[in-house]
Amino acid sequence: DLRVVTKRQPSAQEWQALRFAWRICAHVKSNTVLFTAADRTLAIGAGQMSRVDAVKVARMKADSIGPDVLKGSVAASDAFFPFRDGLDAVASAGATAVVHPGGSVRDQEVIAAADEHGLAMVLTGRRHFRH
Repeated sequence: DLRVVTKRQPSAQEWQALRFAWRICAHVKSNTVLFTAADRTLAIGAGQMSRVDAVKVARMKADSIGPDVLKGSVAASDAFFPFRDGLDAVASAGATAVVHPGGSVRDQEVIAAADEHGLAMVLTGRRHFRH
């Protein structure tokens, strides 16, 4: 049950990338934020205590490949964003859309942050949390 909760709908290419990202996310240890294109994984940040730290790890790995690797990517998180700072980090990394389960008491704050950044956000209603 994928549900767009932001003002901006994902483009066709973003939908393809979001579905791919969500499938990849299911196979990575928690706590994960990863970035993909429609056909390849660009960076994975896993096993961190916070979504912000997971994004930092992913960015560090992407930066070792080259500048602007994550520009125009999509992001997936195996669990909800408990605070807007994780979503701010995803936007700062260069993602244009994000998929995650939702379900935080602060979902509206996170959705508002996505709207501020012009991101499309899709909620799945289901966690991939793997320990």
